[in-house]
Order: sequence, then C-alpha cells, then structure tokens
Amino acid sequence: MRKSLTSILGATLLLFSIAVVAASQVTTTKVTKVQQNPDGTYTIVEYPIGKETVVTLNPVGITGTGTATILRSADGTSIKLNLASVPADVTTLNLYAVDPTGAVTMLGPVTVANGTGTFTTTTPLSRFMLFASPEEGLTAYDPNTRIIFRSAVPSGLSVIPFATTQAVGEPVAAVVPGGSEYVVPMLGIPAFKTGDETKLKINFTGAMEGARANVFIEPHKKGKLTEVRMRFHDLKEAPKGTAYVLWAVSADGQYQQLGQIVNVRGRNEAEIKSEVSFDDFGLLLTTEDLGTTKGTIIHPAGHRVGVIEIIR
Repeated sequence: MRKSLTSILGATLLLFSIAVVAASQVTTTKVTKVQQNPDGTYTIVEYPIGKETVVTLNPVGITGTGTATILRSADGTSIKLNLASVPADVTTLNLYAVDPTGAVTMLGPVTVANGTGTFTTTTPLSRFMLFASPEEGLTAYDPNTRIIFRSAVPSGLSVIPFATTQAVGEPVAAVVPGGSEYVVPMLGIPAFKTGDETKLKINFTGAMEGARANVFIEPHKKGKLTEVRMRFHDLKEAPKGTAYVLWAVSADGQYQQLGQIVNVRGRNEAEIKSEVSFDDFGLLLTTEDLGTTKGTIIHPAGHRVGVIEIIR
C-alpha cells in the first residue's frame, strides 16, 4: 500500500535515521536545555560494542568516589555502578542517562548504606552520559538540576555533539558539521508504518528548477533498516566535472552516502536505491567534484542543490 506525505523542506532534501529509545522499566522525557560545555558538564559519548569501559563518576559538591562499568552489546548496554565514601546523610540516589537529543531517562534508584552503593541495570541506549541525583522524576538536565555524581569522558572517546530534539512529525533539522548549507529537516521516520512504502513527490527550485523526482521510503518490519529509493525525471545536467550525490543525515550530524549520479548530456532519468540504519534522517542532495567521488567520500564537501518542496 502506498500513501502520500505532505510536508515542506526548507533546505535541500531529506535525511536518515538514529536511535529511538524504548525500553521497559524506564521513563524518558524530552528536554531542550542540554548544552555541550568545556567545563565537563556535558559528557555524552558513544560506547563501543563488545568493549568494557570503566567510567569515572565525578562527585559534585560532595566527597566520595564512583565508577560505572559499561558494556555495550548488540542487545543493549549493561551498567554496573559502584559508589564509595559517600557522606552518611546520602542514603538514596537516582541514576539518570541523558542522550544526544537531551532526553532524560531514569535508570533506577541506588541505595547507599555506610557510604557505599551498588546498582546494576541495562538500557537500549548506546550514546549517553550518566548523572546521579537525590531528586526523583527529573525531566531536565540543566544548571538547576541537583547533581551528586556525573560521568566523565572515558579516555579514547569523544563527546557526541548535542542534537536538536524532535517531536514526531515536527520538521526539526539536524545539527551537522559544515555549516548551514548542510542543515536539513528530519523526516520523522519513527512515524512511518513499517513494511509500508511512502511516496514523496518533489519539485525542485534553484539550480534544479524544472527537474522532478519521487522518493520512496519504506522502514523494514525486521531490523532497523529503512529503504530509500529516489527516482529522477527530467534531470538537469550536472555542472561540468561534478556528480549529484544523495546523503542521509542523522539527527546528530552523521552522514551516509546513498548513491551518486554522473549526469551526461541527454540522460534525464536516473535512480538511487539504498538502505539506512539511522532511526531518523533527512535527505541532502549535493554536487560533488568527480575527482572525489571516484574514491570513498564520507561527508559532503560540495554545494547543496536548490531548495526542495515535497508535494502530494
């Protein structure tokens, strides 16, 4: 079954997926105030699969020590918390995770007795920071949040850039390297029906005015992959020495090249077909130098092509 999706894209095309969290026994709330700060108050990292990582938990305003042993697998991420030398008046803490969208997830309560506390849990998250607070039901991580412990950045890992939060159906853009030229709206893939093909009709303006294209998006019923097909009609000839390249862009600024078209004179139809593993994404069409497309390019360097409007 096919359906039509109405929306307007104010930047060049659409983008692709990254991780939607749904786990039993956890409560997730979106928040937009998380900032990446040089003083260590923002420490979201992506944990490697199959490698145990010991994370230091820095005390905030109290004495004490803490570590979290984190092991990510294909099925989720396990967390083993150990606190020591905590002041006697601290008897209960609540452990939270913050993901790159600013969503705060309650992982569970930690009982502290005689200055020590242990706690073990699992989460479907792969990118997060940890903080412990005496407060229950927190929905925000901001300067007003009462923090007792906060995770440090493990050696060898890099902080993940903060990504704009998104409500389903809301055309929120990704935060991407390379400036505003590569910023595109998210499609809201979690709202698409799995196993169903959604057809997007596109009219181009700017350098691509007069060209036509259809985009077909189908999230697979099994696994995280989403199929993307883009069919060009009345394709405009690419500028000399360049190729058209279609990119999927995730909410946290990761790129996946979906395909490229070297448009020769007289060729006005073409198709790109690929699969993306991002949970949500937008699509970006650029012109790239042919010298770079002969190798492996992992992010756009050329110019985006026009402004694209999606119509019924």
